Amino acid sequence: MLRAGMHRLAKNPAQLVLLSFAALIAAGTGLLSLPVAADGAMGVGTEDALFLSTSATTVTGLSTIDIGEFSLFGELVLLTLIQVGGFGIMTIGSVVALLTFQRVGLRQRMLAQAEIGAIDLGELSGLLGVIFRITVAVEGSLAVVLFAGLWRGGYEDGPFEAAYSAIFHSVATFNNAGISLYSDNLAGFVGDPLVTIPVTIGFIVGGLGFPLYVEFIRRWKHSRLARRIVPAAGSSETASDRSRPWSLHARITVSATLVLLVAGPLMVLAFEWGNPGTLGTLGWGDKLVNAWFQGVTSRTAGFNTVDIGAMNETTLLGTSILMFIGAGPASTSGGIKVTTFAVLACVIWAEVRGERDVNVFRRRLPTSMIRQAVAIALLSVGFVVATSLFLMANDGLMLTDALFESSSAFGTVGLSTGVTGSISAAGHLLLVAVMLCGRVGPLTFATAFALRDRSRLYRHAEERPIIG
Repeated sequence: MLRAGMHRLAKNPAQLVLLSFAALIAAGTGLLSLPVAADGAMGVGTEDALFLSTSATTVTGLSTIDIGEFSLFGELVLLTLIQVGGFGIMTIGSVVALLTFQRVGLRQRMLAQAEIGAIDLGELSGLLGVIFRITVAVEGSLAVVLFAGLWRGGYEDGPFEAAYSAIFHSVATFNNAGISLYSDNLAGFVGDPLVTIPVTIGFIVGGLGFPLYVEFIRRWKHSRLARRIVPAAGSSETASDRSRPWSLHARITVSATLVLLVAGPLMVLAFEWGNPGTLGTLGWGDKLVNAWFQGVTSRTAGFNTVDIGAMNETTLLGTSILMFIGAGPASTSGGIKVTTFAVLACVIWAEVRGERDVNVFRRRLPTSMIRQAVAIALLSVGFVVATSLFLMANDGLMLTDALFESSSAFGTVGLSTGVTGSISAAGHLLLVAVMLCGRVGPLTFATAFALRDRSRLYRHAEERPIIG
């Protein structure tokens, strides 16, 4: 029976990814439950330990207790869970195998593909190396910048404390975790753009997706090679003529990201400009900076510089939509991903115009991809709605709070109106499941669908029901 079960798991790497995250959450729960993990003698309860372990592993950021209740050991456990969860268990395993044996087996490649969304199994070795280097470079650079800001601003007592806080927040930022060592998250930096702006750059970079960086690097290498090639005599060809075209994935991801990076801050600025609980008391410069911060952090990062619970309901609804969409595929973000959102928008546009095919940037989208996008979106809507209904019925939350909490958990964002700690144990267990589903959901479903792809030798007769 055990061998048969392992054989089934080996045939479906998506299930192995889910079980791997569950195992990491269980290990984190055990470590956070130890008395040494808390400052108090009583330690952290199992429920809080499970919730925080899941939140850190899924790089969400929701918390039932103040992070300050953990000791240095507990904070380091959270930091490790964030790094391993964001980088991906299977990705780390593949990188270790790559560095040790200089090769990655087919099964290990399939596991990592289910986690990071690599398009071509044959290109995974190079992709994993790029992921490792980008992670180290971005987190290291961000830690240096944050250290300078924290030390210059006098936010910490000494250089060691400033360095530790900078490293912790750089890891949490790049992995879009939203977990901060400060009880008010980043509200203490509301007037310091030298800290908040680097943080936004860090989690935007982390949310673009590693395949996009691989393409950037390949284009750069290709352009360097093209400049070295001397055209044939009499040829009018230039180096730019031999440049690699941008992939459809890159064009969709960048375009959709730019649209949301503009729409999010404008929404916050318009709805919160005169709100005394958020932006209303700030100067116009700080309003622009913090509207930018809250508009882009809601896509996946989960940090906040203003009181989320004091926001207007219009802003909370718009933020819920941004959290549901998320950021780029194969990144440290959650949500349905910007490519899924863009594909659905193009489907609607094509249907409105009466076009037979769905075309994007002069490329036709395959029907299988459209079906996959619809399936992911509908499944995600179902998770969020069902979770919201449960929180409203079981915990008495209002619709706005329940929808916001559910969207934050599923999108692995971590923003909250302040109701997380007051939710019942049953509600916390549900949010644990939703955070785990949100972390592996879209990618796992996409991989599972791809692995189960099959063609029938026959087709049924076609008949159209009435739609709309």
